[in-house]
Amino acid sequence: MPQSRARDARAAGRDARLAAEQLAREGTPVHYVRTTFVPNDETCFHVFESADKETVGEVCRRAGIGSARIVQALE
Repeated sequence: MPQSRARDARAAGRDARLAAEQLAREGTPVHYVRTTFVPNDETCFHVFESADKETVGEVCRRAGIGSARIVQALE
């Protein structure tokens, strides 16, 4: 995501949060954590808590955001 599209990154984060909340209300455990935009790398990370990648993929689909790569991360 180009640096000039920081506003788009914020909007994508909002859409991801809303989609995760909707899916959770439907009974699928998923939680939106945060969106991190790295302008110098033109990269945007959306972080979720979920039991599986398929659920995160469904959140991304509903939010209309790309899910080029979904991977597990540990803190």
